[in-house]
Amino acid sequence: MSQDDQSIKPWAGRFTEATDSFVEGFTASIGFDHRLYRHDINGSIAHANMLAQVGVLTDAEYQAIATTLEEIRGEIEAGQFNWSVALEDVHMNIEAALTDRIGLTGKKLHTGRSRNDQVATDIRLYLREEIGLIGKEVTRLQQGLLALAEREAETIMPGFTHLQTAQPVTFGHHILAWVEMLSRDYDRLADCRKRLNQCPLGAAALAGTTYPIDRTLTAKLLGFDRPTANSLDSVSDRDFAIEFSAAASLIMMHLSRISEELILWTSIQFDFVDLPDRFCTGSSIMPQKKNPDVPELVRGKSGRITGHLVSLLTLMKSQPLAYNKDNQEDKEPLFDTVDTLKDCLRAYADMVPTIVAKTGNMREAARKGFSTATDLADYLVRKGVAFRDAHEIVGKAVNHGIQTGKDLAEMSLTELQGFSNAISKDVFDVLTLEGSIAARNHIGGTAPEQIKQAIHSVRQAIADR
Repeated sequence: MSQDDQSIKPWAGRFTEATDSFVEGFTASIGFDHRLYRHDINGSIAHANMLAQVGVLTDAEYQAIATTLEEIRGEIEAGQFNWSVALEDVHMNIEAALTDRIGLTGKKLHTGRSRNDQVATDIRLYLREEIGLIGKEVTRLQQGLLALAEREAETIMPGFTHLQTAQPVTFGHHILAWVEMLSRDYDRLADCRKRLNQCPLGAAALAGTTYPIDRTLTAKLLGFDRPTANSLDSVSDRDFAIEFSAAASLIMMHLSRISEELILWTSIQFDFVDLPDRFCTGSSIMPQKKNPDVPELVRGKSGRITGHLVSLLTLMKSQPLAYNKDNQEDKEPLFDTVDTLKDCLRAYADMVPTIVAKTGNMREAARKGFSTATDLADYLVRKGVAFRDAHEIVGKAVNHGIQTGKDLAEMSLTELQGFSNAISKDVFDVLTLEGSIAARNHIGGTAPEQIKQAIHSVRQAIADR
């Protein structure tokens, strides 16, 4: 780079030699931070507006800055803007273009701010917008799941613990468990947004500025709740990015758990559900294969997002106050987290309404494995048998069933009474799958009536967002 090239850098006055060509590329962030251009321009227009209102800029200077920045925005969106690695980042590329066009007035824009508070503001603006979009995708996925749960409110399937048949539940009840996970995810996103919605502009490099700025006005112009409270923390804080990444990791963990169940359920060994062909792929060698690639890929991408969270935590853990160049490394993991999460949510929100339950197979699986054993124990307790004694009695009955190949509901009354004289003919009311399901008619229970009420409650909560 020549000395003339070096002179385009806004900080070049103190330096006597050009930046090494490798170092220039190594330290530049324009290759990935150009996506912040809208937020950078919005922040600059708000900053210029504030400077005009406190008398640092004239109204004419503000109008020239705002108009030219909008022109630059249009060129970027039309793909006509020339990004320069020599100018390092999105901030200096836009500022240099502004100065080229309006001269001295453009140079005044940076009065009372630094790239440190500028980038902190841009990232908050970017992430605030993305959280809104992600929240909409979470909601869309929940709505699809609610429709599926409503459709399958009475479809009986085995509930599992340790992946072993435990008790009968309904498919609708199982789907509502997924909905609850996503409700917590949505709330975490909303909570994260509240904390990040503070404006760092005016903190400048680290200590604030001597100019008579109005940080409250700047915050208001950009839709923030308030200015950040401490200038040192303002420029060095990335808690909001880490908090978002933690929330994103939890969402992806939930999607991964859902994926695992769908992968199991679409296998021939379970054969509980079917996914449309458009969400699956085949094998290059085995013509019979139909692979659940969307759930598998989402399951894999959960590790990617968790890795980004660890990356950001590690990035920040040893940094002294205030800003350090290390923080340039916050953007790529954050951007990829946002992009990956949105893609995964979109894939699931599109796929969920198309899931087909194989109700006969689900019911047959629930009929196996003595899934109503706990119902028989509860029956005995209601007849006056102590629970531990009831547990032992039912265990013996199950062992008999294993030896004879009979489910509890298939045994005769005489057989059952051989284990306890407390058993009478009304026992078959609780040994059927329908009886077991219907008996759990309380808040959070698997009875169809409760499922319908739960669906209504979640829909109301979504409507109130």
